[in-house]
Amino acid sequence: MKRDIFLSLEQWKTSTRRKPLILNGARQVGKTYALKYFGKTSYENTIYLNFERNEQLAHFFEKTIDPIQIIQFLSIYAEEEIHPESTLIIFDEIQECPKALNSLKYFCEDANEYHVVAAGSLLGVKTANEKGFAVGKVNFLHLYPMSFFEFLSAIKHEKLRTFLEQISNFDPIPNTFHEMLIQTLKFYLFVGGMPEAVSEYAQSKNLSIVREIQHEILNAYEKDFGKHAPPQEMMKITAIWNQIHRQLSKENRKFIFSAIRQSARGRDYEYSIQWLIDAGLIHKNCMVETPKIPLSAYAETHTFKIFLLDVGLLGAQSGLSAHSIIEGDSLFTEFKGALIENFVAQELIASRQQPLYYWTSSGTAEIDFLVEQDHEIYPLEVKSGNSSKKKSLLVYEEKYHPKKLIRTTPMNLKHDGDIYNYPLYLISKLLKY
Repeated sequence: MKRDIFLSLEQWKTSTRRKPLILNGARQVGKTYALKYFGKTSYENTIYLNFERNEQLAHFFEKTIDPIQIIQFLSIYAEEEIHPESTLIIFDEIQECPKALNSLKYFCEDANEYHVVAAGSLLGVKTANEKGFAVGKVNFLHLYPMSFFEFLSAIKHEKLRTFLEQISNFDPIPNTFHEMLIQTLKFYLFVGGMPEAVSEYAQSKNLSIVREIQHEILNAYEKDFGKHAPPQEMMKITAIWNQIHRQLSKENRKFIFSAIRQSARGRDYEYSIQWLIDAGLIHKNCMVETPKIPLSAYAETHTFKIFLLDVGLLGAQSGLSAHSIIEGDSLFTEFKGALIENFVAQELIASRQQPLYYWTSSGTAEIDFLVEQDHEIYPLEVKSGNSSKKKSLLVYEEKYHPKKLIRTTPMNLKHDGDIYNYPLYLISKLLKY
């Protein structure tokens, strides 16, 4: 399946700043597939090494971390020559071999002519906690679940995707296309962006099997908690994980620790939340009371919402029925719009790769997301229905006078004064037009 990260990988290959590359991302988002495809299409040959499947590979790094010697060992092991620039070396599940992870520093310093990429489940956790990790000696890319545009490509709507990407103004999209895209978005909200689930849907259109796949992925994540998380944090991580869909179903989606247990305090769960973030499994949306640049300096880090990495997994975790696909617009309003808000968070993260922030004012108004771009802050309100109500946006406008007010709804592209409405399926192109 076509993944947008292929372009970033090509840019890494030819960059004058190229260093060994670490591809971060949660389990089963397609890291191994992406790197193998990249090697197959962009190099003469590929050396693929999986440290989880073959524990003997770690012995090469116990003897030395000199990259030239390691290259010699790997060449003998693979029974083929490793050539600078024309061979791609893939270290998969590299978190299982800390010395291999640290060897990337020496590949950068002493043998950067070799093209080395690394990936692994929970690699974000490992690099966040590995002592002596070579900061500044590697490049990073992050792979997320498939976006809605990638979903369009996977289900053979490439021309429709190209049409959307070529839009250059705020004129409404032809209604036939708009209705087709809204219907396709319904299926994406159920299927989500995990590659195995998308592939199954593209081939069979069987939503029951899609849901089975999603539950298998969720079970694999929970097994990772027991295998990789510190023992003293495992129960807390599991408790947070199981609370996400429940807390998103509330009108006020702010994460409430007392819902876990009455005496729970936020500071007791800080490490557990960060572990889930480093694992790529959740996104944190922090509150900002005073929206000033940079937003990160004004964020209330102890008041936040938590979104799941994938809207399809959120539906599976919530027990959402496949019948919701055909029951009018119920999929847009399930859990008081929680699916839609999680979808928007997911699209913003994948397309902009910036932290999430929201604004609230003494309980009288709330803006779901604040978008920082070109030294401006734009309020973004998310609506799961076609309501024209915009109270929160108007409250925000009166207080802070932004250049633009932005909404995303199931409605078509629409420009009304300072308010710009983006259809939900176009939110990844925010502020492009």
